[in-house]
Amino acid sequence: MVNDLIFPDILLYLLDMVGVIACAIAGTLLAQHKGFDITGCILVSMANAVGGGTLRDIALDRHPLFWMTDLNYMFVITATSLILQTFFHLYHKIDRAVKLFDAIGLAAFSVIGFKVALHQDMSPLIAIMMGVWTAIIGGLLRDIVCNQIPLVLQREIYITASIVGSVAYLFFDYLGMNAGLNEFVMLGIIFWVRMLALRFDWHLPSIRLVD
Repeated sequence: MVNDLIFPDILLYLLDMVGVIACAIAGTLLAQHKGFDITGCILVSMANAVGGGTLRDIALDRHPLFWMTDLNYMFVITATSLILQTFFHLYHKIDRAVKLFDAIGLAAFSVIGFKVALHQDMSPLIAIMMGVWTAIIGGLLRDIVCNQIPLVLQREIYITASIVGSVAYLFFDYLGMNAGLNEFVMLGIIFWVRMLALRFDWHLPSIRLVD
């Protein structure tokens, strides 16, 4: 996913793997809770972990797809899912655990998608959109397969967190902040906006016409 980026490849690659592991954990937790079998849990975790990046790369015409040329993604997802299934009984607060790892994946993938689009010389608006796509599509697929109302379609502070982090990156970049430091700031902002929203039950308002 990040092999051709100018900014230190290893850093973004590790960040990508953090997101992959986090999303594989979130996907496996939900699938296991729903009673999926071993392979079902692995497939859900794969959809969660690489679904967003796949759609992003198709939209940006980046071929071949990242996980087809780097099998580490499949190995990491499968190993993470199998390990978690083995020790699933240790996770008593399923919903809380899913949302924690989901927030980590949201932050990591938002940064990756945003940076990939910028490297493709996309406009800041498209870069923000690609960050959102990379972050949310996998979770959307996970929830649909597991027969859940997708988290991102509810009034959760989710997509908003990704957008806030991306806008913050652009602002600090304008001020001349180092790109590497700026990425970590963006990562932290997205994660903490999401976690604070969960902690204090922040929600976006819905527009309803009064009868």
